[in-house]
Amino acid sequence: MPTLQIGRKEIPYELRRSTTASERRITITPGHVEVLALTCDNDDDIAGFLERKRQWVFDTVREMERITASRHAVPRFITGSKIPYRGRNMSLTVRHTDGEQMTITYRNGFIVDLPHWAGDDADHLVASELKLWLKQRARRDVREIAADYGKRFGLVPRSIRTADLTHGWGSCGPEGNVLINWHLIFAPRKVLEYVVVHELAHLRVRSHGPEFWALLGQIVPDFETPKAWLERHQSMLSASFLPGGG
Repeated sequence: MPTLQIGRKEIPYELRRSTTASERRITITPGHVEVLALTCDNDDDIAGFLERKRQWVFDTVREMERITASRHAVPRFITGSKIPYRGRNMSLTVRHTDGEQMTITYRNGFIVDLPHWAGDDADHLVASELKLWLKQRARRDVREIAADYGKRFGLVPRSIRTADLTHGWGSCGPEGNVLINWHLIFAPRKVLEYVVVHELAHLRVRSHGPEFWALLGQIVPDFETPKAWLERHQSMLSASFLPGGG
């Protein structure tokens, strides 16, 4: 494995070439440094790139070592943390890069690439961006579910959106406007689906009488299962895992 010599410190790194990358990139996680190079780069190109980034690499590796050594006191949003998503606790990997923008990807776990300028408030930055990502995913899922059931059963709301709801998991207003609590992104998709369909059913039957439950049973025959799951886990879903609540 090649190494980068910075003073007395030798930093080993993995060199990887990409046919699709448009620019060189360095990614640093605890115990690992990856250098992404272009397929057309020669040794001098890579050496020059590393020379320009040497101070940033040294500082970031040292910070990773400090965090690892004091892991009992580190923030919550670091590599190894668990993020609730669709009924499961998914792993979080936080990587420091030399890029300008923060990115979040999901591949059987969350991967957050921090920009080079992220400093002491990195934990808060990761939390805020994850919250935004999860809200956007909840909004997308809700719209997909509503479009599917609306088309099949003729239950089309005037509007449907996600929100922070202090009480309850959803509502259907008298004008046909549906609200869904975005925290349901932490529950299995079947539970989110149940809540969305529950509120859509109120477009036809406003009460919670026998007629309503009969209608819901026709649309979602096994609705009792997600309904029971929600009743058992509602306190867990209500408590946001992100700083600042909501």
